[in-house]
Amino acid sequence: MNWVKRKTLPTIESILYEDQPCNTLPELWHTLHSSYNLAENRPINVSFLNEIPQADQIQWPPFSKQEFKDAIAKCSSLSTPGPDHISWRHIKSLITDDRCLLRIVQIANACINLEYWPSHFKSSNTVVIPKPIKNTYNSPKSFCPIVLLNTTGKLIEKVISNRLQFHLSANGFLDSHQFSGIHQ
Repeated sequence: MNWVKRKTLPTIESILYEDQPCNTLPELWHTLHSSYNLAENRPINVSFLNEIPQADQIQWPPFSKQEFKDAIAKCSSLSTPGPDHISWRHIKSLITDDRCLLRIVQIANACINLEYWPSHFKSSNTVVIPKPIKNTYNSPKSFCPIVLLNTTGKLIEKVISNRLQFHLSANGFLDSHQFSGIHQ
């Protein structure tokens, strides 16, 4: 990819999967997919959800421009863009124009009102990079997949996440021992 500087990779004989070398791109894809998507298509027992008492339904107020300004202020302009090739730097520049910011807010509100998440927000690029300082690089676990999503979709997700976190915290839905990923 143009925006990633070339790195010299460690010497690798061949990645092994089930004691067999991966010598073709399809074999490598199958190996990485099998290693990093182990939970895919596994049955999930959600019966515990029936035990949770039903809470009153709340109204989801429309998003505000300020929510988006707050969410994007914390984003690094150096992050690598996803398949849309839009970086945080671009979005930060766009939202200085009030009309552009309003359009993004309208898209987010439409997603909520229509209960629809556009497929282009779901598309991603995955970059597989070697983990530093490994004795050997012949195992899929010696590499780290980085998933790059569309930036506009990530921005809307950040605003939704901030709002949900505030609501869950304000209404006592978070366990007192929950600290990871929680603001403040």
